[in-house]
Amino acid sequence: MPSSAPLRIGILGAAKIAPMALLRPARSVPQVVISAVAARDPERAREFAARHSIPRVHASYDDLIADADLDAIYNPLPNGLHCDWAVRALEAGKDVLCEKPLASNAAEAERMAAVATRTGRMLMEAFHWRYHALAPRLKEIVDGGALGTVRHLEAHMCVPLPSASDIRYRYDLAGGAAMDVGCYTISLLRFLAGAEPEVTRASAILRGPQIDRYMEAEFRFPDGRTARMTCSLFSIVLLRLSAKVRGDRGEMRVLNPYLPQFGHRVTLRTDAGVARERVRGDGTYVAQLRAFVEACRTRVPPPTDAAHGVANMRVIDAVYRAAGLAVRGDQQI
Repeated sequence: MPSSAPLRIGILGAAKIAPMALLRPARSVPQVVISAVAARDPERAREFAARHSIPRVHASYDDLIADADLDAIYNPLPNGLHCDWAVRALEAGKDVLCEKPLASNAAEAERMAAVATRTGRMLMEAFHWRYHALAPRLKEIVDGGALGTVRHLEAHMCVPLPSASDIRYRYDLAGGAAMDVGCYTISLLRFLAGAEPEVTRASAILRGPQIDRYMEAEFRFPDGRTARMTCSLFSIVLLRLSAKVRGDRGEMRVLNPYLPQFGHRVTLRTDAGVARERVRGDGTYVAQLRAFVEACRTRVPPPTDAAHGVANMRVIDAVYRAAGLAVRGDQQI
């Protein structure tokens, strides 16, 4: 792809997240063109294309991936379909922006990463929060010494999803709260700690067999720091988007670190007093799309590359095991 040419992206599926995560951001990123879409239902794909001014509609996912006029594929399919279709796209010579979580489990993520390495293609996990200017600012505060020695970290993401028929409650599609929203909290804890945690305890409230609607987990990092996450798709806490880092000299609290463009606040309490701040920056999805274009052009791994996805999935798998639940994608269930 010439550096002056736009990145031509095709969409696997007419997913509800695609307009917010890709189509609207693309209007602000001239280096991108959304060129084609395919869906299981061809009529739905045609309606989706007409609504969003996408010029080409393919009859199948395979046809989309085989399109020689595409440089990259956006994969917003259900979690359980991420691995197979990302691998097919990588094998076809396409770079891939894959929705989070990267796969059903760590083994699938490792397979995807191996194929990306072998084919020389870019595989990026769509943890959009990581690309807002707020993320490096939080890391700067944690690492800068204002809090002293960090002792404990927390991350919470609770949202309401009451519909029992939603695909995020289907085990065969790798659903569950820890997959859909817990992956955010785990990614955030790993980023702020700069290390990989051990799961020391986890417990879940189920929506159905093996499907968690609520999950909480506790962690320990190699240097002794502890951490905790809570996440839910339906619980008594309908909405909670927050993080906390406690050190021996102060505490940082963050309201809405995941979608900061819709309002956020950072509060620092130290011996010097209380300080509050907000961090300006492009919306998370716009910043993510720019980062994907840059990664495809330079081949420099982005912060949420395949290795990030593998590491995050290993922790998610460990949380499920600690809660006494099956790892997603276990065909014996």
